[in-house]
This record gives sequence, structure tokens and C-alpha cells, in this order.
Amino acid sequence: MSPESDADPLRSFGPAPSAGEIEEMGRRILAALPPEFMVRCANVALRVEEFADEETLADMDIDDPFELAGLYRGVPLTERGADDPTGLDIVFLYRRPILDWWAEEDATLEQLIRHLVIHEIGHHFGYSDAEMEAVENMEG
Repeated sequence: MSPESDADPLRSFGPAPSAGEIEEMGRRILAALPPEFMVRCANVALRVEEFADEETLADMDIDDPFELAGLYRGVPLTERGADDPTGLDIVFLYRRPILDWWAEEDATLEQLIRHLVIHEIGHHFGYSDAEMEAVENMEG
């Protein structure tokens, strides 16, 4: 046995986070938002998939599925009329692009997922990028 094999590993790595683990992180981030946000998110679902489907990528004119890590699908609150039916809005998190992004960034996985969730929820609210950044900078 070589001396290297007897040494403790520098860091023990396990498998990449599963879709379920990423979903749980996303749900915890949503739950940590201020109550006034949560009330307006009652009809927003959170789904984690490996990649965006081909139709979504084509609709967005994206060739590389790793370029899309999150997506809001629905009608922003700012575009709904008083008599518009309340549909189910969905925030999608795409696991493989998120993991790829994480490997390239100097940030924790939780920080990246928080950024994505807040950004996509911001689309639900009809927020500008500046408003989304302000929410992201709140404690949480």
C-alpha cells in the first residue's frame, strides 16, 4: 500500500445532488421569503427536471440545453385582469445546467438555487431585474 492510500482524503465527495435534493433546497428558499411574497405564490409550483424539454428550448431559441438553468412558466401577476382565471404557474429548475453552473462558479449550490428561485419568482411578480436583485439581497 502506498503512503497516499493510507492518508485521509482531502475531501470526501458523494454523488451530485439529486433532483429531490435540489427541489428541497428550492422549497426551503421559497419558505424563507417574507410572508407577503408567499401569499402571492400560493399557485406557483416548483418542479425540478434534468433539462428543459426540446419544445421549450426551441421556443426560446436556445441550442445548448446547458444554457437554461431555470424558467418561469405562467402569466405574471402584473398582466392578469381581475376576471382572469388563476392558473397554475410553474418555476422550473433544471438540475444538470445548475450543476454545470455550480462547477464553474465560486458560490455554493444553495446560493445559486436561491438566485434562480428568486429570479423566476420575480417573473411571476412582473419584477424588473433591479427589483429581483433587491429581493435577492434581503436576508434569507
